[in-house]
Amino acid sequence: MSILSLFVAIPVLMLLGLWMSRSLRQIRGVMVAGSSALLLLSAWLTYAFIAARHSGDTAPMLFTHSISWFEPLHIAYSVGVDGISVVMLLLSSIIVFTGTFASWQLKPLTKEYFLWFTLLSIGVYGFFICTDMFAMFMFYEVALIPMYLLIGVWGSGNKEYAAMKLTLMLMGGSALLIIGILGIYYYSGADTMDVMTIASRHNIPVSVQKIFFPFIFIGFGVLGALFPFHTWSPDGHASAPTAVSMLHAGVLMKLGGYGCFRVAMFLLPDAARELSWVFLILTTISVVYGALSACVQTDLKYINAYSSVSHCGLVLFALLMMTHTSCTGAILQMLSHGLMTALFFALIGMIYGRTHTRDIRRLGGLMKIMPFLSVGYVIAGLANLGLPGFSGFIAEMTIFVGSFENADTFHRVATIIACTSIVVTAVYILRVVGKILFGNVSDPHYLELSDATWHERLSVCCLIFCVAALGVMPFWVSWVIGDAVTPILTAISL
Repeated sequence: MSILSLFVAIPVLMLLGLWMSRSLRQIRGVMVAGSSALLLLSAWLTYAFIAARHSGDTAPMLFTHSISWFEPLHIAYSVGVDGISVVMLLLSSIIVFTGTFASWQLKPLTKEYFLWFTLLSIGVYGFFICTDMFAMFMFYEVALIPMYLLIGVWGSGNKEYAAMKLTLMLMGGSALLIIGILGIYYYSGADTMDVMTIASRHNIPVSVQKIFFPFIFIGFGVLGALFPFHTWSPDGHASAPTAVSMLHAGVLMKLGGYGCFRVAMFLLPDAARELSWVFLILTTISVVYGALSACVQTDLKYINAYSSVSHCGLVLFALLMMTHTSCTGAILQMLSHGLMTALFFALIGMIYGRTHTRDIRRLGGLMKIMPFLSVGYVIAGLANLGLPGFSGFIAEMTIFVGSFENADTFHRVATIIACTSIVVTAVYILRVVGKILFGNVSDPHYLELSDATWHERLSVCCLIFCVAALGVMPFWVSWVIGDAVTPILTAISL
């Protein structure tokens, strides 16, 4: 059995442990033990992957393993990782670990909440380790289904509407995906659904690629908040409980960008090259529209949700630019945004848990009352607007520099338009920070509120450390990502 299967086996054991737990202390113990084990496993995997590459191992996928699952359709449980998968697994483990502590005081139905939260993490981990298209799709669905209950039961605001809207729109995207996957399988003439095998044959006719590329790209793009299929995202984020928002925006939306790159562009490279301009227009709209929409929101979660639409739009925008630098920046942006938005949603949840409001018009002077959470929010804001020294600066500069490498007018104009989002981001971040943190205390009752507890401090500090570490030392991540980007771009350029 491959070491990668532990990313599925450990959460399954966590489900068993949670089911057997009879007290809140046992539930917390299972979650801390399991999420810590996953974090250590992902850290070890990252180290082992880097060591293997340094030793000269040039295989496109490492730690591979395959077991036949359903022979009539040649479906297999095939696993393997490249640099992109490794950093995504590391990101997922960090968010699951910090999300556990962000949900420390969650009530009621604590056991049931963590059962669904853990099932959601199984889908995420399974998706990133699988190389078989159908297995990827299955884990993709496993990651989506728990969202309905997690938002509908433990959410806030208009949670039933948000849960239903999210589920229906993402299931619509899944319907497009299954059509595209079966089309690729049938017209490739392969006796396998393995992504690497199909890509190596490169025998799908261009006319067929043009038919199925939109199915795959839009199917995954719905989860990546591709305009105009993004409308589920703000409502879903605003209604979800804190840790679910962290995992949803921090990791689940990255499944969209990952799938567009790994499946749509890798397996249908000719169509990606010819149709990229259509989706490039849509992603440029996502980037600017998301930033502008965030400016007019008054709910903290909606501000961050529309910000996520803009930043996830940058991921797809950079991938469609199809230069090595821009695609490397896209993966860096997936990692950076995952950490930043998880930090934001964690802090928003902690502030809401004390003040019972997310309306910025009713908040003010929080720096005097809860300095730790306020400083954390300032750091998250500075990272989000691209301050040098944080991960956002590295990712966005890599994207824009790589995008501008395209010498034609269309691509450069699109890059310039997308760059305007940087200024707009600074506007809404500084507006919110000034409004809610400084000035006079808006409500005398806020003076009785407490600052962060130890488990909240642990969650926030872990995320701040990761955001700063990626900003100061991005070279090891870009090196790991670079080798994984090359084969996909080579297939597109053939």
